Amino acid sequence: MTTNEQLYLRTKGVLPIQKIKLLYQLGVIKTPAEFPLLEGQFQPNSLDLRLGTIAHRVRCSFLPENETVEEKLAKLTQHSFSIDDGAVLEPNCTYIIPLLEEIHFPDNSVFSQFKKGRGKGGEESHIFTEEKLSARTNPKSSTGRLDIFTRVITDYSHRFEEIVPGYSGKLYLEVVPKSFPIRVRTGQRLNQLRIRHGFSLLSDEDILRTHHSDPFLFNDGGKPVHIDDLKVNNGLFMSVSLQNQKGQIVGYKAKKNRDLIDLDSINHYKVSEFWDPIFMNQDDYLILEPEAFYIFASKERCRIPSHLAAEMVPYDTGSGELRTHYAGFFDSGFGGLKSEGGARAVLEVRSHDVPFLIEDGQTFFRMVFEPNTEIPELIYGRDIKSNYQGQDLKLSKHFIDTE
Repeated sequence: MTTNEQLYLRTKGVLPIQKIKLLYQLGVIKTPAEFPLLEGQFQPNSLDLRLGTIAHRVRCSFLPENETVEEKLAKLTQHSFSIDDGAVLEPNCTYIIPLLEEIHFPDNSVFSQFKKGRGKGGEESHIFTEEKLSARTNPKSSTGRLDIFTRVITDYSHRFEEIVPGYSGKLYLEVVPKSFPIRVRTGQRLNQLRIRHGFSLLSDEDILRTHHSDPFLFNDGGKPVHIDDLKVNNGLFMSVSLQNQKGQIVGYKAKKNRDLIDLDSINHYKVSEFWDPIFMNQDDYLILEPEAFYIFASKERCRIPSHLAAEMVPYDTGSGELRTHYAGFFDSGFGGLKSEGGARAVLEVRSHDVPFLIEDGQTFFRMVFEPNTEIPELIYGRDIKSNYQGQDLKLSKHFIDTE
């Protein structure tokens, strides 16, 4: 490390991979000495977070708000156990697992300076920002597709998944397997972190303007959706597909009381042992069973231009019966180039309390977009291999791919 490392941030937006790496070098992101960050953790606009060494089975979920997470754990932990060599988490039980990564954001204001001693000479490192740094976390794609409910907790926080400006401390992951027991191990990556310099979402006007020259949505033929057919209202709305060729699968429903899934086992499990296929029928609708877990695909194909990052958020029906999409981050380059016609978004869906009717083309979720502070040096699918680039309906990478 040089004696005077500096990071300048002038533009608002999501930090790309090259800036995340620099924050690690500057000590904003810290890990234990025996667990340095791995190259594979760095994504175009995010950082994969790793499970630590201990899991705590707790009586209930919580937000610490006026306490540290450790203080809450002292009151609520039923038992703790090592996951160094792997351990099983049972369905519908709540676990808190400290993560290996810590966050130490500067708490200064405009054009702040962040100092720390590092190395033999205790060098100074500086960060100059026009806005404060903050972060948001989301489950990774495979986590959501396995029906594993996860969310990050921080000390004194009253909200999940958000890391406020000036936060300095550990990160903890709440893990609740829903459909299947899972085997977890230290170092596995269930969630990811996205760091922001300020906060600036694309307006609906910006979404429409961008789509005209660098389209977001495509139809089945790979042609951009006409701008007049886009649905925008504080984001870009998308819908669910229940159509396919006759006799083809349009979704999956998780089976109950199945064997465990080891998260280290990739392309290993038979689909038929864990999922019931849902085939297209002529009615173009489906009634979801309460508390059952389903996998569907979006009707539209989407792509994320390289200068933007996106997050999929649930569509608020105003009723609360339906939850869609655990995993929300879409990195720059998802869906490929304009000429490739995009990829479908895979939806994780659960209806709460009552049976719920869904129809082909029904609005299910919206996509919100943020600018990157600069173009990422690596792009999703092009420079970083992904299990889900160019996807249609697709289960998690743990199941044998029969395509």
